[in-house]
Amino acid sequence: MPRSVVSDPADETDEGSLVARVLGGIDEIDAATWDACAGDVDPFLSHAFLLALEESGSVTAETGWAPRHVVVESDAGEVVGVAPAYLKGHSYGEYVFDHSWAAAFERVGGDYYPKLQVAVPFTPVTGRRLLVRPGPGSEARERAVIAALTQITDRLGLSSLHVTFATEAEWRRMGDAGLLLRTGEQFHWENRGYGSFDDFLADLSSRKRKTIRKERQTAQSEELSFETLTGDSLSTAHWDAFFHFYMDTGGRKWGTPYLNRAFFDLLGERLADKVVLMMVKRNGRYIAGALNFRGKEALYGRYWGCIEDHDCLHFETCYYRAIDYAIEHGLPRVEAGAQGPHKIQRGYLPTLTYSAHWIRDEGFRRAVAQYLDQERDHVALETEALREEYSPFKRG
Repeated sequence: MPRSVVSDPADETDEGSLVARVLGGIDEIDAATWDACAGDVDPFLSHAFLLALEESGSVTAETGWAPRHVVVESDAGEVVGVAPAYLKGHSYGEYVFDHSWAAAFERVGGDYYPKLQVAVPFTPVTGRRLLVRPGPGSEARERAVIAALTQITDRLGLSSLHVTFATEAEWRRMGDAGLLLRTGEQFHWENRGYGSFDDFLADLSSRKRKTIRKERQTAQSEELSFETLTGDSLSTAHWDAFFHFYMDTGGRKWGTPYLNRAFFDLLGERLADKVVLMMVKRNGRYIAGALNFRGKEALYGRYWGCIEDHDCLHFETCYYRAIDYAIEHGLPRVEAGAQGPHKIQRGYLPTLTYSAHWIRDEGFRRAVAQYLDQERDHVALETEALREEYSPFKRG
């Protein structure tokens, strides 16, 4: 689409008026330029990660994720903001569910798809979505990215825009711009300055502390050996084994796993230092594994799989060893992925997630707005109730 003005020249930016353009692939922008806006807090927003998704064929128009990345730049051509955006032909791989919205809109004769999705594909991790160059005027640049996204959605005749797993600050800014606001819930472990796993256990009630110790002993007592792999220690053999676990879990949970084998090869080649792969062996053979990514502020648990069932092995590999790693490396938290109230008993407390939505049809927008008002209240009450009733931490 042609370049279009997305900010008022009177708005406080150092660049004057800003214009937007759309990319058909992440390879159409220089990696350093993208990363200067994306920052380095988490690996998922990096040019390398998004390029691996596209180059591997995991993210393409054929898989329902056609790249439409948005770039905002000055009249002089300097890039001041970007957003990872995709033309979606379905609602899979997003983890913020709008299938009921699509069904309702289509029942009254509308076309819900395609829609514009601002997200990291298949990655329910909170992070910045309005990726702007830091410094004075950054808020104005964020407003320009919001304006670009809504204008592009409108001019392409799309039903809607969805910005998912944004930061709370971005969420509030998008609300100020008129987008509809939605909340969700995940379960995160917070590092309260622990020096060891035992320090963490000391914060728990006696009953919960005993349960976790018993689960760890159970998982470690079955002639299993555990490995934590990152960087140069990762090999093709590790990826071969883990991909088998991933395909088995994906096939049982949602039919067709999203990522292909080529993606994991690219991950090992380009982002091995961000990968923390927990692998489990029995009798010299890998039988389970959990894939994590390390950011500056968190360890992100992403995928788990196994080919043998062992009591408490999932808890040990995915939750407790992630806590061990975060404590050892001074990371503030562990984010263990989407869903899972069972995580509360293991120290992962409910935390709000944020998304924002722009809907083109006024009548449908009003209906969704009413629904979201009720949903936000429900999510807030549920989060508070779960913390109060089920938290394993000592009271007071």
